[in-house]
Amino acid sequence: MMNMKWLEQWFEKIEPKGKWSWLGSTYEAFHTFAFTPKAVTRAGAHIRDAVDMKRSIIIVVIALIPALLFGMWNIGYQTAMNTDADWNWFYMWWFGFLRMLPLIAVSYIVGLAIEFAFAQYRGHEVNEGFLATGLLIPMIVPVTTPLWQLALAVAFAVIIGKEVFGGSGMNFLNPALVARAFLFFAYPTHMSGDKVWIAADLWGSDAIAGATPMGELAAGAMPTASALDMLIGTIPGSTCETSVIAIALGAILLLFTGIASWRIMLSVFLGGGAMGLLFNAIGYNDYMQLPFYYHFLMGGFAFGAVFMATDPVTAAQTNCGKWIYGLLIGSFAVLLRVCNPAYPEGMMLSILLMNCLAPLIDHCVVARNIKRRASRTSLTSTTSTDRKEAHNG
Repeated sequence: MMNMKWLEQWFEKIEPKGKWSWLGSTYEAFHTFAFTPKAVTRAGAHIRDAVDMKRSIIIVVIALIPALLFGMWNIGYQTAMNTDADWNWFYMWWFGFLRMLPLIAVSYIVGLAIEFAFAQYRGHEVNEGFLATGLLIPMIVPVTTPLWQLALAVAFAVIIGKEVFGGSGMNFLNPALVARAFLFFAYPTHMSGDKVWIAADLWGSDAIAGATPMGELAAGAMPTASALDMLIGTIPGSTCETSVIAIALGAILLLFTGIASWRIMLSVFLGGGAMGLLFNAIGYNDYMQLPFYYHFLMGGFAFGAVFMATDPVTAAQTNCGKWIYGLLIGSFAVLLRVCNPAYPEGMMLSILLMNCLAPLIDHCVVARNIKRRASRTSLTSTTSTDRKEAHNG
């Protein structure tokens, strides 16, 4: 604690005052990132907790690290495999690290600049939500995404997907998925096909053809990768979505700390599995005959279920609503994959669709609960009246 005293004194020394007081939002963001906020509640009923919003977001970032590290290694691995390069495991990871670093830097620089600008203009505190969003966006796009396109997508996600609704906590769409949707519909050639998943060189945007399992299915062929390869993640795909094992490690941390809802996670997989089994029963084509658990291993299904669907801001809030929300996400994702060959992924659109419907789901659940309680109260009142009449009679 004594070793950090100098840092706390330095923060106190540079606290903006007088004509610089307008920089209070920026100062507060960095100060509370390093130290626990000094602000306390003054009125109303509150529950004190040692974990504030910043610490919750940091746990999400830590949960993303296994998928991030594996994704970096897989970038180098896929490049080495497709160029017959004789690289060791560390150079593969280093190659991927250097490819990912500019994407992460652009995401944070653009996103945080906009966040700080809006906070200063409104005189609000800088929200810490973008600490996770800024890392999620480069993790769910192809490694060959041009930096200027990523910058546009981040700006669109922060401004249109969040700030126009009042900032973090007021948005109804997941900002990271808004960025990916923007890229997919604005620049489809850079987000689909076989030549966007594997980098050909270190600094350029050239790519090497490498079909993903979902791309092969969309083309009418069965996946060449085995279920084990897809479980481990040694396949082409978005930078950090391929390894189910790495994603599962992050899921364990989120569930252990209570940051993410186990109801949503479980229901997403149950919904996807149920829809997969339904298609297996129909068996009209090869895609429908694909074992249902393959859907969990391909594309962004597992990543979306763990890190996207469980976003507490955009997900359903009631316990019953979480089950409905997750079941619909999983079933719609598989439905879109199988029935729409032009868009083989499905998870992104499914989550965004259910983000829009989450408030309606919660409203219906709450209305149903109110109606049931009113019915019980009415029944109790009627029974009591009957007993009084019987006693008086």
